[in-house]
Amino acid sequence: MAAPGILTIEDDPAIRRGIVDSLKATGHIVWQAERADTGIEKAIGKPCDLVLLDLVLPGGHGLDVLTEIRLQKPTLPVIILTAKGEEQDRIKGLRLGADDYVVKPFSVDELLARVEAVLRRSPARSAQNPSLTLPNGEINWNSREIKATTGFTQVLSERECDLLNYLSRNPDRAIDRNELLQGVWQIDSKGVTTRTVDMHIARLRDKLTHACGDKEAIKTIRGKGYMIDPALLKTP
Repeated sequence: MAAPGILTIEDDPAIRRGIVDSLKATGHIVWQAERADTGIEKAIGKPCDLVLLDLVLPGGHGLDVLTEIRLQKPTLPVIILTAKGEEQDRIKGLRLGADDYVVKPFSVDELLARVEAVLRRSPARSAQNPSLTLPNGEINWNSREIKATTGFTQVLSERECDLLNYLSRNPDRAIDRNELLQGVWQIDSKGVTTRTVDMHIARLRDKLTHACGDKEAIKTIRGKGYMIDPALLKTP
């Protein structure tokens, strides 16, 4: 199996060099960029398996890079690198579909652990749920697509896939936001006030519409959380 390829987009030479050296030392293929515009070019043009993205960059903002990646490569995992004072940008990044974040200054061990956790989710998901059948279509984890019988296809982001996978593996109970933050985002929910879970659920519902018709695949259980309708999800 080929080593994972990781693109590091970071303008600070010392931080970038430390990240690149650490990734290479652990067997990863590494590309690097110091600007937003060149970062977009490499994210789209290189066979990356994951992007490490600083938010404050010359040549554009990191959130613009994330937006373009989501348009061109919806399933490409992105981990945001932020400073302590960039909480609002971090929240915006999660809402735009970032898969995780690391706050500077961070240790090499923490960064590598986050990288491995994000990379690990894709093959694990495929093994657990190769496909699921919906009323008017199906979900294919391998291609990360929702395919309706009408021919309409929606591509899921990495995070949306993780979220839907988590819900589908727990079809008989409501799951609250705290559990989803811990189980899907690997974020300690204590003190977290973002609505990123709600935003991702809303996007998932929208993408599931064509394959579910008038059925609501993900229900809101007042006071308890979110639950996938077990009647809609049947392994073929």
